[in-house]
Amino acid sequence: MSTQETFVSHLIELRTRLIHALVAVLIALVLLLIWPGAAAIYDFLALPLMEALPQGTRMIATGVITPFLIPLKVTTLAAFMLALPYVLYQAWAFIAPGLYEHEKKLALPIVVASTALFLMGVAFCYYFVFGRVFTFISEFAPKSITPAPDIEAYFSFVITMFIAFGVAFEIPIVVIVLVRAGIVDVAKLIEIRPYVILGSAVVAAVVTPPDAVSMLALLIPMCVLYEVGIFFSRFISRQKSVPEDSTNPVN
Repeated sequence: MSTQETFVSHLIELRTRLIHALVAVLIALVLLLIWPGAAAIYDFLALPLMEALPQGTRMIATGVITPFLIPLKVTTLAAFMLALPYVLYQAWAFIAPGLYEHEKKLALPIVVASTALFLMGVAFCYYFVFGRVFTFISEFAPKSITPAPDIEAYFSFVITMFIAFGVAFEIPIVVIVLVRAGIVDVAKLIEIRPYVILGSAVVAAVVTPPDAVSMLALLIPMCVLYEVGIFFSRFISRQKSVPEDSTNPVN
């Protein structure tokens, strides 16, 4: 098979994998729209904020189609998370034929662990961080102010926080991959720990709301997860070289 034919076949397979992933997300979206419904899913997402606000407070929608569009976006996000294992399986199935056996043994656990850690970060943000942040903001606000959060602004805030915590929880994976690839070693990771903490503080200050609770809620897990990465990196040895009898399966 010529190089051009191989390239075209890879593009066709990539398109097929993307279509399969998209169909999975669409199926999950339809199921979620049927039950429990977009309104119920948005109400669940808004629950930490509503519990922190004074009783009887309601959120507002300033746009004409916002009451329809935002719950639909939230449901699409939930559908993507629901279909995420299958989406990542499609990504794995596409790249697996081009990997050596020792790379496959490492790549699959990394994909699974990355997915689990990202979802754990999102769950930590929703169940632990939101309640404390919203309660702090509500108690700090002057009593003369009547809060009326906009649903579009709230959705943007939630997405930013979910991404921040989801990515932050990937720190152990990043550390392990760097050690496995031989880019850094455990001694170097320990040496640069103060700079990592400083960098984490800057990141936490930038991506979270301007209050100490939000910043610490992101900073502390980042530092802890960095230490977790260092701990597990002690058991990871660098792959020195590809075995001589190994051949690249890519045509």
